[in-house]
Order: sequence, then C-alpha cells, then structure tokens
Amino acid sequence: MPPLKPPNATHPPERGNILDRDEYIEQAHLFELLHEQAGGKFPIQDLLEQLRHEVLATTRLPMAMEYLLTEVKHSGLLGPAMRQLAHYFTPFQTYLVDQSESDTGRFMMNTAFKVMQAEAEYRVEKANPAGMFFFQFEVLCRNRLSYDRGLTAMSGDPIYDDRWSKWILGLRAQIGLIDFADLVFLVSEDYRNKLKAAGKPVDDKGPFLFGEKEGRIALANRRKDPLYLFSALQRHLGYPAVPKPVPADETQDLIPQMARRIERLEARIQLMEEERRASLDITKFYEQNKHRLKLPE
Repeated sequence: MPPLKPPNATHPPERGNILDRDEYIEQAHLFELLHEQAGGKFPIQDLLEQLRHEVLATTRLPMAMEYLLTEVKHSGLLGPAMRQLAHYFTPFQTYLVDQSESDTGRFMMNTAFKVMQAEAEYRVEKANPAGMFFFQFEVLCRNRLSYDRGLTAMSGDPIYDDRWSKWILGLRAQIGLIDFADLVFLVSEDYRNKLKAAGKPVDDKGPFLFGEKEGRIALANRRKDPLYLFSALQRHLGYPAVPKPVPADETQDLIPQMARRIERLEARIQLMEEERRASLDITKFYEQNKHRLKLPE
C-alpha cells in the first residue's frame, strides 16, 4: 500500500511577516472588545465603526479596520476581507472568523474573538512555534473544527519556518490514523536522544521540532485523550490554555417563564374557587367561542 499523502496542495498558504509587539497588543485589545459585544444588538459594522477610535493610531490596526469596515458594509462578512489582508492577519485568524460566519457551523463569533485574543496575548509574550502549535491544534480539537482546513491555515502562520509548515501539512493525512502523542514524540529531541543511546542512525528521522520535555510529556500521554496532553504541557511548560466555550446563560429567561406560569396557576385557582362556591358563570366564555358552538340568538 503506498504511503498516504496530504490532500490538496503540499505547500502552505502565503505567509506574512511577524508583526511588531505593539500590533499584537492592540489586536488583543480589539478582539477583547469585540468578544464582549459580539452577539449583542449591535451589528459588526457598527462595532468596528465605534472601536476603530479606541485602538492605538501609531499601529497599522486602524488602517486594517478601515478596510474591514468598508468590505463588511458591502458583503456583511469579515472573513473575505481578512483574507485580503494576509500580510496583517494570519491564515488561522481568518479561518476562525470564516468558521464563525458559516451558516452550518456551531463555532460562535464571540468564541472566535476570545480565542484570537488569547492567541494575540501569547504572541505579545514572545511565543515560540511549539507553544503556538499546541494552542492552535487544541482550538481545533475543542471546537470540533476541520483538521484538514485548520492545519492548512496553521501552516501559513509566520511563526513557523519551512520545516514546521511542511510537517504541519503532513499531519493532515496522519491525524486519526496515528496517535497524536506518538506524532509529537517522533519529532522531539527526546526521541532523537533515545535513538542515539541505542546506537541507531538519526539522519533519516525527524524533523526534530519539539524539545526533550515535550517528547517526554507526549510519551507519558500515549493512548490518552489529547486534551490530557495539552493540560500537562500547560502545567509543566507554561503553554497558553485555550478559552473554553461558555454555556449559554438561561437564567435571564427563567423569571419571565415563572411569571407566565404563575399567571396561569392564578387563573386556574380562581376558576376552582368560583366552581366551589357554585358561582362559576360559564356564559362569559360563550362569546369568544360563539362561532364554534352555533348557539341560537
């Protein structure tokens, strides 16, 4: 049986450049504000119109927001506009927004903004490729997003070099067939050290992208839920945690529902009391049902 090859293109999407730290600070601020107000009574174009004055004017984000605002007014969608700004927004950011705007998906826009805020905050703290990979892949796992399109978008992130991008693209054909912890271990320094200790060649192995600690943690989490691996990496190596979806608050509808039920109960109790006192006058119900009963005049 021939080896499996990644579907579609074998090259990552066009990559931009890593932005200045100030840009990521302002992105995190913008995504936080959009997360707080998305899904409310204000449409996205009104939010962009209002929030563009709150970001730092010395960054390029206000110009990006101007373009987003213009495109949203025409199409009503953010995703296509962000795709045109590939030099500023990463393909993974665009992918998240595309999924949140999909009619068939369950990925909400306020969740996408929360994830993008956490990702931008991690970039401010001088993110490394390993930590960013685990963060982005956990986003796909927790929100049940497409691995094929998600990994393709990840491979175009400017934080990854060509070795990372090629390996991430290759994962599309391996996810679901090989245990994820094994995939991480086989490209770690811990695996290379074990090969050298056993006297085996390492030239045909690799690429060795993860450190020794990542390899050990991956080996300890074989045949387990990948979420346990992500949690262990966050505890021991300080990698960022993915914001978890917040369940909808149903308490706001609870009081109106209780009020309607109490009104119905009061009406029933009143009828029962009138019937007990033999003072129930059912003729008051005749008028509204007169056309059905066909009563004589």
